[in-house]
Amino acid sequence: MTKLTNLTLAEARDGLKAGDFSAVELTKAHIDAMEKHKDLNAFITETPELALEQAQASDAKIKSGDAGAMEGLPIAMKDLFCTEGVRTTAASRILDNFIPPYESTVSGNLKKAGAVMLGKTNLDEFAMGSANITSNFGAVKNPWGENVGKDLVPGGSSGGSAAAVAGGLALAATGTDTGGSIRQPASFSGIVGLKPTYGRCSRWGIVAFASSLDQAGPMTKTVRDAAIMLQSMAGYDVHDSTSARVDLPNFEAALSGDIKGLKIGIPKEYKVDGMPQEILELWKKGEEMLKDAGGEVVDVSLPHTKYALATYYIVAPAEASSNLARYDGVRYGHRAEGELKSLDDLYMKTRAQGFGEEVQRRIMIGTYVLSAGYYDAYYAKAQKIRTLIAQDFEKAYEQCDVILTPTCPSEAFGIGENEDDPVKMYLNDVFTVPTSLAGLPGISVPTGLSASGLPLGLQLIGRPFDEETVLRTADVLEKAAAFSAKPKMLEA
Repeated sequence: MTKLTNLTLAEARDGLKAGDFSAVELTKAHIDAMEKHKDLNAFITETPELALEQAQASDAKIKSGDAGAMEGLPIAMKDLFCTEGVRTTAASRILDNFIPPYESTVSGNLKKAGAVMLGKTNLDEFAMGSANITSNFGAVKNPWGENVGKDLVPGGSSGGSAAAVAGGLALAATGTDTGGSIRQPASFSGIVGLKPTYGRCSRWGIVAFASSLDQAGPMTKTVRDAAIMLQSMAGYDVHDSTSARVDLPNFEAALSGDIKGLKIGIPKEYKVDGMPQEILELWKKGEEMLKDAGGEVVDVSLPHTKYALATYYIVAPAEASSNLARYDGVRYGHRAEGELKSLDDLYMKTRAQGFGEEVQRRIMIGTYVLSAGYYDAYYAKAQKIRTLIAQDFEKAYEQCDVILTPTCPSEAFGIGENEDDPVKMYLNDVFTVPTSLAGLPGISVPTGLSASGLPLGLQLIGRPFDEETVLRTADVLEKAAAFSAKPKMLEA
């Protein structure tokens, strides 16, 4: 029998239904893997006792025929989702010992569906980063590092979730994506990462970074698994004013394997200067695969793409500056100790001690662009360009059904590389940010290996609330690419 930690979500679901193994056995296998691979630093808080308790309850439900859609399936939760009674830190010192008295809507939906929570995964502090190196709890290691003999970043900000899934520590995990934080780590770690349409999944109970961009999504081993997990995560929520009141289709049923006549858009603006040849070749190969499956490839233009990164790094820090003002040392979280001369002194010392360098940098950028003398020059202008970027996509979808691009401009890089150059680090998001600014669904599918043997992903972007077409096309691409490479650590 396949090792339990090597199963996909769909295989584990079907195995539990058939009685091939119990939820407790499945959960124990993943707890053992977590114990064995602590060096990856994928988790901030592990919850093995809670997981076994939930697994026992799941076994009883499966036996009585009362199983939910995710019954007994052990998953990891990004430590940005508030979990009732379980520490939630956002990987920041300022929330080091915060225990929420309530459950986020998405984690609550998964709980109701029967999912078993193994623990809370590591991330870049407050989800700000593309490498998972800004966490107060240390950097996460990419499971693929052993393949090339060095410590690699897993991508960020959902790097702990990506490492947990790629390393077989969890069947699947939740992530959040503000500018690429699900798709980019998925590409770096050789897994599938889906950012749904903005408003498809509730943001209620997710520690906020940039409220007009943040979106929860699944990180899984396969496209089918992403469809299964999204089904349980998504849905309208009265608590979230940006949650969309739209029908929830059957995402798994959308995986028909048929894309005949589907128009695949290739945006010329994504062919950026200095892009490695192997990324261009993989992109071309992806085109051919979809063409062979019956898709029709068409050229499209997204002319405002070149402004996307600059726009994002004005809009996101501005919203972060506003959202993070609530961490003041008064109500909850870290509070500065020692002699405090005034309330202002308490605020300043608390925030200086509680926030890491990258978070402080983004708060300062955000405060600057929102300040009276600069608001029109920066923030107001960025919002106008954001509208133009969204309109570019609308026009492109008059000619095509889905857009194919690379997910990232490179493979995973070494821990410690690029750290002294924030701009170089921000360029990791060059292909993912436009999708986020337009609020569109996007998925990264592992499609090939780089010359050094590391995973590379391709991204598919769809129309608003058309995750069905995105998933259907991604499923066809996944089957054609037949990506079967694994991190060496899984062979042990």
